[in-house]
Amino acid sequence: MESSRVFSIFSEITKIPRESGHEEHIIKYLEDFALSAGLECKKDKAGNVVILKPASAGMEDAPTVILQSHSDMVCEKNSGTIHDFRVDPIKVTEEDGWLIAKETTLGADCGIGMAAQLAILEAKSLVHGPIEALFTTEEETGLTGAKSLESGFLKGSVLINLDSEDEGELFIGCAGGIDTTGWFKYSPRRCRDGVKFLKYGVFGATGGHSGDDIEKNRANANQILLRFLYEAYTMYEISLCEIDGGNKRNAISREAYAVISADPKDEQQLNELFQRIVSEAQHEHFISDPNLAGKIGNAQQSENCIDNETFIRLVCSLYSMPHGVLSMSQTIPGFVETSTNLASIKMVSEGIIKVATSQRSAISSAKHNAAKRVEAVLKLAGAEVTHESEYPGWQPNPDSKVLKVTEQSYRELFPNPPIIRAIHAGLECGILIDKFPHLDIISFGPTVKGAHAPGERLEIASVDKFWKLLVDVLAKLK
Repeated sequence: MESSRVFSIFSEITKIPRESGHEEHIIKYLEDFALSAGLECKKDKAGNVVILKPASAGMEDAPTVILQSHSDMVCEKNSGTIHDFRVDPIKVTEEDGWLIAKETTLGADCGIGMAAQLAILEAKSLVHGPIEALFTTEEETGLTGAKSLESGFLKGSVLINLDSEDEGELFIGCAGGIDTTGWFKYSPRRCRDGVKFLKYGVFGATGGHSGDDIEKNRANANQILLRFLYEAYTMYEISLCEIDGGNKRNAISREAYAVISADPKDEQQLNELFQRIVSEAQHEHFISDPNLAGKIGNAQQSENCIDNETFIRLVCSLYSMPHGVLSMSQTIPGFVETSTNLASIKMVSEGIIKVATSQRSAISSAKHNAAKRVEAVLKLAGAEVTHESEYPGWQPNPDSKVLKVTEQSYRELFPNPPIIRAIHAGLECGILIDKFPHLDIISFGPTVKGAHAPGERLEIASVDKFWKLLVDVLAKLK
């Protein structure tokens, strides 16, 4: 395949730890790569790296093109999987035309974009104008690197973002986003004597990207657990000792569990209630989440439980909190306009429960309205609320010159025309065009499925098409 070098570089990248906020190893790899290739390399205070490559002969007057991806990855693994993302390489399997990480995330988002950039940088025979290969940091935890870029760090006028995940689709816009966090304070109280401690867990949900997969009706493990806790507290005298659900703010929750104390005489009825709710959820999500399951077990005795008032406020507010698609676009058929994700519930310290959510929208006012709706639910329950990690959307420009070149190139290379659309997931393009308004931007990439969840996979054949398109577009941008 013409893209063989892309795969070999990607293989190297999967061996390098690059969890968001701990990207020092991949940054050094990029700097060493530039040094070995004899190319100029710059790094800013946020760890963003840009590698410069001069134009090929005869293309000196072509516009400078910025090739852009992010250097971090979402680090998710199945419960029970032994894997330390700060040390261990990703275990990759080739199966049925896909590269797969079965127990963890693969990091094709956006490792395959990085690999394509590096393959372009080291290639000797390609035709292209001046290139700035930009690798931004901490994209997955708030687009921090892109937000930190300073004027003068980039000179290019055209930007090709390589962080899209559907081959055959050219993206010209994306949603903006904001995170809303609720902080519940509780008073630990001693558990009643003579109670039994029971652990209820929801696992096996498909999960996925809270932007790209939000409209697919996938089960949210947090919601299923809360559904059980709400019904249980209305029917039985129970207390909540532990709760933990979800993980990353931009991933749909796949696993959640709670430890409760209850009268031993109610154990069987509680177990039957949990089994019924899991069975109902399985029926409701039998296509999207074929592996959804529940688990019941005894738990170790706990000295303290959450005070009953906070328990009720927590469960009632989160059970009623919206999750999923809030509205569809009125101008783009089938495009999610606004959504919200109930991402995680964590007991971060004694006396504090943190609830993380994220909202996205192609319309800024709708994004803020969604965040305020979530804020209102949390405030009614007595939680303190903060908003963070806001980023702007990227408004489509149908008259984009790089779009016209890319569309022409795709039509010449492949039998079917490309689909031109916006994406509900957040891309750094919104921040970049906000900082550098002169940029003409497009985003495309190979096919990646299950990003942000274990089992993430990369379609091998799509990488070859992605590579051919990228090379041809660079040659056509004269």
